[in-house]
Amino acid sequence: MRSGKRIVLTTFGSFGDIHPYMAIGLELRARGHNPVIATSALYREKIEGAGLSFAPMRPDLPPPRDQDQEMMDRIMEPRSGPKYLMEELIFPYVREAYADLMQASEGCDLLVTHPITFAGPLVARTTGIPWISTALAPVSFFSAYDPPMSPFWPWINNLQRLGPRFMKAFMDLVKRKYRAKLVDELREELGIPDYGNPVFDGQHSPALVLALFSRHFAVPQPDWPPQTQITGFPFYDGRHEKPMPPELLDFLNSGAAPIVFTLGSSAVWVARDFFHESIAAAKKLGRRAVLLIGDERNLPQEPLSSDMIAVDYAPFELLLERGSVVVHHGGVGTTSQGLRAGIPTLIVPFAFDQSDNAAHAARLGASRTLYRRSYKSERVARELDNLLSKPQYPLKAREVGALLRSENGAATASNLIEEFLNGFQRKETANEDPVYASRN
Repeated sequence: MRSGKRIVLTTFGSFGDIHPYMAIGLELRARGHNPVIATSALYREKIEGAGLSFAPMRPDLPPPRDQDQEMMDRIMEPRSGPKYLMEELIFPYVREAYADLMQASEGCDLLVTHPITFAGPLVARTTGIPWISTALAPVSFFSAYDPPMSPFWPWINNLQRLGPRFMKAFMDLVKRKYRAKLVDELREELGIPDYGNPVFDGQHSPALVLALFSRHFAVPQPDWPPQTQITGFPFYDGRHEKPMPPELLDFLNSGAAPIVFTLGSSAVWVARDFFHESIAAAKKLGRRAVLLIGDERNLPQEPLSSDMIAVDYAPFELLLERGSVVVHHGGVGTTSQGLRAGIPTLIVPFAFDQSDNAAHAARLGASRTLYRRSYKSERVARELDNLLSKPQYPLKAREVGALLRSENGAATASNLIEEFLNGFQRKETANEDPVYASRN
């Protein structure tokens, strides 16, 4: 295989959606390839600042701090948020995204797609460009053997007890009921045969699916696509973007390991009383605390004592290894960073895949889950006391952390990408038609 392949990686969402592809992109660049990240224009500076090529792909959204608060509230609403995100902000722009990605993919050697960049499979099947799809979290596989955990319908979670056969029937019904009509309309206009529901099975490449998480976090299930390969989490810390604030470093050096409270880059915009209750819980326990507030709007109204500090941002890798326990929303990026740090975690799911990530973390024995509606200081303090005082949690957290630190998800994903391209080139050299997608 000649060096310097042009590889377009699509993604959409928060930092938890952007960072894994940046990590893979940096690894591919170090190997002599030309990776291009295709995503919303708001990430151009971030991606180009890391030394990666950028291609704009609609929909365009303003930075979170400039977005309408009502829109953020609707996106993060547990029941209706996913439907609103898909039907109001993503599906209506699939034609624009298709046009943008067609332009970005011109002359590329490989397309790597994110689960909800629905234009990606259409471009791959229209052009015949070699295509690899990805999954950031187990929920993307909608497995009947490992069913997604619902953040708002506990009765659905109880259905798991009826076994995989029942869950498959139930999930097949959901897939038939919910279809991306605007994506299907564009597919039909392009003359592409029906390749499955774009939201579910249709998101997966028939040739190779990269599960961008650890096999210690979730194991393969019988109904996953057989072409799936687990890579491990691809970690991107971004410490070069913003260094550790000096005042935070001084705080960490001045006392015992603190509790870290954070809502990542998505739930932080709908924090409401999260940080207020967190401060009260830390006080009840007599523990030091770091509050990653994300934006000045979340700055605590009450004066903080000397054993607490609030900062907008800190590199997770450097901060969490100095913490005693981390409390967060359960986004896959923050979940993986928390587990890798080797400290216990308390996950407070808001929406999307967060409940499912929390369930997988809890099964490892290193985490507990407290739902948002129950996030009150007394309950938070009890949960944290369990994590801090019962030895099994720190022990399991250290074991899990060591396992995740032994993996290199970005390198493994890059190995698989290169192997795929090598195999594809060998087939072309042999004048065979590589069977990796429906080619027109």
